[in-house]
Amino acid sequence: MKKLRVALKLNDQEIVDILKLADFAITKSELAAIFRNKEHENFKPCGDQILRNFLNGLIIHKRGPKP
Repeated sequence: MKKLRVALKLNDQEIVDILKLADFAITKSELAAIFRNKEHENFKPCGDQILRNFLNGLIIHKRGPKP
């Protein structure tokens, strides 16, 4: 997820908006926990569900919704 964020030059709000396109709600603080260092006490690993919904939302963001 971190590498996708850098490669696509996305900020936190853009990632939250892309996840909303896939009907997945996440707050900026929950998202920030994913991007923290593994040793940080508030670190949260990026699960399959978040990544899957991000990729689905990214498809909608780039191509538009299915007709």
